[in-house]
Amino acid sequence: MAIRGALVEYSGQFLGPIPNVVVFQFNPDQMSRTLQIPSSRAAAADLDRAQRAQTERSVAAAPPTEEFSLKIELSAAEDLGSPGAFEGVTRLFGIGPQLAALEKMVYPAGKSLLSVAIDTVGSALSGGAGSSPPEKSIPPEVLPRLLFIWGPSRVLPVKIVSMRVTEQAYDALLNPTRAEIDLGLEVANVPDKDDLIAIGALTYTRTVKDVQAVASMARGIASLPSIVPF
Repeated sequence: MAIRGALVEYSGQFLGPIPNVVVFQFNPDQMSRTLQIPSSRAAAADLDRAQRAQTERSVAAAPPTEEFSLKIELSAAEDLGSPGAFEGVTRLFGIGPQLAALEKMVYPAGKSLLSVAIDTVGSALSGGAGSSPPEKSIPPEVLPRLLFIWGPSRVLPVKIVSMRVTEQAYDALLNPTRAEIDLGLEVANVPDKDDLIAIGALTYTRTVKDVQAVASMARGIASLPSIVPF
């Protein structure tokens, strides 16, 4: 049985209880990775000489930002074709629950989709009134903490930076029964110091990469005689 990729939402310093887990129904056939390398010149362009030198040193020491782009496919056919615990839910809602679980990962933690909608309508209505009360300082909302799991060698703390949902088919109740979701993920290279899960995942994945790099170096050394004449 093939291992499936997944997005796991967690909170605090421990995985349990896990509020939201999305296991990919079908693993994507391909995935794009982009390494954004910090530009010290651009970051220091408008600073004086002393500040520019300090900024260039800081940016040069910063790791590149890694981004993933992948397409997730969802279909109700799998559940409807094999009677089980999820058949009744799928007949009632189609793939709506899977879409809702994914969308929940882009909203601030502890805030439901309904409460966000109510807040938005309330803000619009209050903005239309003659005079608005003075704004209060509101602490920034915290987005869910996520792990992107792609096999045993890649477990990374990420945030969803883009999501495009294309619903492709519907049932008699107009529930979506097939969809494609284009996801953009950004790796959290410098997680919060209290986020032990993210720090551990990042350290683990980088250690695996170091081991793979050493293996590649050994292979390269072994190939030297066929490349460089002695």
